[in-house]
Amino acid sequence: MKHPSSRQFFAYWDAKRGHARAPDRSEIEPSAVRELLGDIFVLGYESEAGFPFRVAGTRVCALLGRDAKDSSFTALFADESRREIEDIVTYVAEEMLAAVAGITATSEDGRTAHLELLLLPFNNRAHAPISVTGLLAPFEDDLGTLKDFKLTSWRYLHRPEKLVPRALRKLAIARGFMVYEGITGR
Repeated sequence: MKHPSSRQFFAYWDAKRGHARAPDRSEIEPSAVRELLGDIFVLGYESEAGFPFRVAGTRVCALLGRDAKDSSFTALFADESRREIEDIVTYVAEEMLAAVAGITATSEDGRTAHLELLLLPFNNRAHAPISVTGLLAPFEDDLGTLKDFKLTSWRYLHRPEKLVPRALRKLAIARGFMVYEGITGR
């Protein structure tokens, strides 16, 4: 993650999840990330509706030039990036893995803007709608309204694996083939 806002929001989300794959939505306290709220959003997990914004911070809405509530998140993206962003949001929601992406967009005056997108899952609960939170942070100031978002890079953020003792790592590599020493076939 390159943007300080992304790192700060991820650190807060990571602390809230503890040993779980993702925190419950109710565990995220807006007051704890007050200075980031303008860049934060929540998406509904409704692929046929383009993963609509359920909540969008003031700076996100300013970048889009309108209130984003109930509008399609994936419709922000140019055709060549739309399928990829749909796949990323789906994976974040279903596999509960965080993702970070580099994005470019075009400003009203034709300049290229660079942004960082952070997508974070919430813990899925039975009989509750699935949603994803995230942060959209521009690297430049005074961009005005942006359009034609394009993915330039992305990756999933896996939780670091616990250290496994050396003997257990060797067994994991064996994958079903085991040699027992000292037993003869006589």
